[in-house]
Amino acid sequence: MKIGAASEASGVSQRMIRHYEKIGLVPQPPRRDSGYRDYSEADVQRLRFIANARDLGFPIEEIRTLLELWSDRGRSSADVKRLATTRADELHRKAQALERMRRALLDLATRCHGDDRPDCPIIDTLERRS
Repeated sequence: MKIGAASEASGVSQRMIRHYEKIGLVPQPPRRDSGYRDYSEADVQRLRFIANARDLGFPIEEIRTLLELWSDRGRSSADVKRLATTRADELHRKAQALERMRRALLDLATRCHGDDRPDCPIIDTLERRS
């Protein structure tokens, strides 16, 4: 199938498919006589796998590792679990940092009068913060 059909079937944009090929996450598909890429169902399945991993927050290098584990029928599920729990821990740390930023912004917004006066603790804090 052509790249458009592979994109539709996998839910991965054509631009990202080309990017994944360029960085080696997806092997270069054979070309038809017309020069168009010719994707197989296995390519689409691989693209879906990558998209699902991205949706769960895995970075490219970890997706590369997951792809290797996926293709290794002798893999240890402990290796896969370790990657998942490490990623979950990292997402938790990021979520906590985002929550701290949200609370700080809400605190600043609460202290701002939001009227016609120029005094604003938000601007004052941004000016002082290092």
